[in-house]
Amino acid sequence: MVSKDLLRQVVYDQRETAEDLGVERKVFDEQISAPEILVISGVRRCGKSVLMQQIKAKREERDFFLSFDDDRLLHFEVDDFQTLYDVFVEEFGMQHSFYLDEVQLIPGWERFVDRVYSHRNKVFVTGSNAFLLSKELGTLLTGRHLKQELWPMSFVEYLSLKNVLWERKDLYTTEGRAKLANHQEAYLNEGGFPQYLSTQNPRYLKELYNDIIYRDIVVRHRLPSDRQMREVAYYLASNYTHRFTYNSVAKATGIKSTETVTDYVGYLEESYLVGVVTKYDYKVGEQIKSPKKAYFVDNGLVSQVGFSFSNNVGKKLENAVYVELRRREKEVFYFQDKGECDFVIREGNDIAAAYQVSASLSDGETRKREVEGVKAAMDAFGLAEGYIITKDESEELTLADGRAVHIIPFYRWVING
Repeated sequence: MVSKDLLRQVVYDQRETAEDLGVERKVFDEQISAPEILVISGVRRCGKSVLMQQIKAKREERDFFLSFDDDRLLHFEVDDFQTLYDVFVEEFGMQHSFYLDEVQLIPGWERFVDRVYSHRNKVFVTGSNAFLLSKELGTLLTGRHLKQELWPMSFVEYLSLKNVLWERKDLYTTEGRAKLANHQEAYLNEGGFPQYLSTQNPRYLKELYNDIIYRDIVVRHRLPSDRQMREVAYYLASNYTHRFTYNSVAKATGIKSTETVTDYVGYLEESYLVGVVTKYDYKVGEQIKSPKKAYFVDNGLVSQVGFSFSNNVGKKLENAVYVELRRREKEVFYFQDKGECDFVIREGNDIAAAYQVSASLSDGETRKREVEGVKAAMDAFGLAEGYIITKDESEELTLADGRAVHIIPFYRWVING
């Protein structure tokens, strides 16, 4: 149990700690104004708390805020929510907007949220664990919430953070394209974690990675040690964008049980550290059995985790495209049949788009392979157009049957949305 006096101290201390609102993060206005609970989830330190502060700053009612990522709240239990509610009302009067940061740290939190929502209050919550939130949201809060996944900064947000001024014409002028391409190269290396971009201290990313592995995985799932978990993460980070099977990871890491590897990869997904992409197939059983592809939540972070002989721009570009597609809330698969296409996007029961990623198409053999890959997906799913995302090459390619392949630089694709 937590006393009222301690809760008052934490509430006021957190109010006094001014949060730098920084670059405005994207969230749909209709989700803020809608009556449903808004759940903001994402990887640790990607900016969820700042986004909540940005939302709070635009609203008339701002006082019912508490971050549970505070060592003084280690003994906070679900019964203490009523005490917290009493403190809020005693200190600030009756309000109808609640802001609960990192609320997943408190088992049973959803019961309190459901109760205050039932009394026509607007509730904003943040959390770092996808599975935990979805599990709890799928019980008491079904049909009562909206979900906003937050990712490390997009390229557009990166430009804002770096105070880079640009105009739409820069997408097409020689000077403008050169400027955007230079910043794009830095973004592909540095990633989008706000604090790292501000400090450029690589230790920050290493410590963040350790926190995710230990606090969000090892402690949460009560693993006996972190050694095998780290080996699986290291293997995926060293082979990101490449296909893998759970059996191949087991052999490479020396883990005897494939089921253990499957669990560990699942934990990495839950923490948002890793995204696993499955081969698209009309038969669900084939999808499950097919090799997977692993992507990381951030290029800067994966460079601190994995092993690589060279600075592979193609892998970083493909990883950045994956994260951008997830940021756009797309359901992502890869395609392989007569050719291989990096990403196909499912909407409902249909494949609606195909994306190929290649740093450059200047080599004739590479160009042929990439065009054939996206064309194979277009053929398989009856698509009238496809996309090849490049580092800095653009072209409108018309196939023999009149269909279009849009070859477009990453920066233009991101900016155009």
